[in-house]
Amino acid sequence: MSGPAVLTSKLLEAAGVRHAFFTRNGGVSGGIYASLNVGLGSKDDPEAVVENRRRCAAHFGAESIVTAYQVHSATALVADGDWPAGPPQADAVVSATPGVVCGALAADCAPILLADPQARIVAAAHAGWKGALTGVVEATVARMESLGADRNRLRAAVGPCIGPDSYEVGVDFLERFVHFDRDYARCFRAGVTPDKRMFDLPAFVLGRLAAASVSACEWIGRDTCAEADDFFSNRRAFKRGEGDYGRLMSAIVLEG
Repeated sequence: MSGPAVLTSKLLEAAGVRHAFFTRNGGVSGGIYASLNVGLGSKDDPEAVVENRRRCAAHFGAESIVTAYQVHSATALVADGDWPAGPPQADAVVSATPGVVCGALAADCAPILLADPQARIVAAAHAGWKGALTGVVEATVARMESLGADRNRLRAAVGPCIGPDSYEVGVDFLERFVHFDRDYARCFRAGVTPDKRMFDLPAFVLGRLAAASVSACEWIGRDTCAEADDFFSNRRAFKRGEGDYGRLMSAIVLEG
């Protein structure tokens, strides 16, 4: 049996950091969840989801991947193992413990994997538009610094997410951003009608990373909404009237 299909970041590879952006391929789920759905909050068969998550963990030689109960927040928490009372509400998991695999789930939102290879601290964050706008990047960087990381040494990779050619929004969405900072308008371009705009989520996340002094960062350039064979997508599922959607796993670990 072959393992799950994964993508990696050249930037993190060059830093010698073990990580993976899992695609939707290599699992046991069927139907609209085919096949590597890791979302316990989906309507998929829970046993299939558990097996899919086990396969993702096994890719790292681990028993589990530590993920939070994601709520589009700007909360980052430190983990030194599995959560004893179940996943807490947060949108980033940070660790300085070798062997602890930090993970983030997404299905159009931007997963971010970060590492300070010298201080040996890693993190996985989930950045939808709301979390990115309200500070999940900054919270993750600050939490890493609290463990001894240096933001000037950080390497960060934004994984598969909805791309700039797929994310159509209304003018009111743009107004939410420019209310915070008028410079955020640079991440929007004209849509097909005057009341529409196209939002560049990966560019916005990269901009927040750069503003947090994480200069070594990249998007791996894959659009979840446009590439149905490889990725789950909330927006694509909505357009197709599918009623639900699978979730993708992105994960990073300090090797012992």
